[in-house]
Amino acid sequence: MKYSKIMEERIRRVRVLFKELGYKVFNAESSEDVYSAGFERENGLQGGFFIDSESKFLELTYTFSFPVSMSEFLKKHLEEMIKICYEYGCYINILSEENSINFSVFTKIYFAGLNYYSLRDSLKDFNECVEVLTDLLVIKKNS
Repeated sequence: MKYSKIMEERIRRVRVLFKELGYKVFNAESSEDVYSAGFERENGLQGGFFIDSESKFLELTYTFSFPVSMSEFLKKHLEEMIKICYEYGCYINILSEENSINFSVFTKIYFAGLNYYSLRDSLKDFNECVEVLTDLLVIKKNS
């Protein structure tokens, strides 16, 4: 795949920074204009990132998927989910498909300000947001 020099540098820079922060980058996929990959840390924290040639941002994302039968459960918790995302500076996207409901959490970092510290701090907030959402969305069985 042939990328522009800017796109090549963005991909190289992001991969190096993730490695320096102790993350493994995997399942990279690319097209002419978009590069995406997963990231994971030894402690199990994971997510995905996207680099789009038309965007000035690195986008980090994590998606929760639920069966459609859980729509009432999600409606009940939606306001709190939005508040949690706001508290950690994350955006959300909700996509309802035929068999599932996907709730995606994402954050963006300007490439102009992307460095070790900005990615480290953004990942800290992003991972904490995902952890708090995970704790909220755990379904406990009645004993």
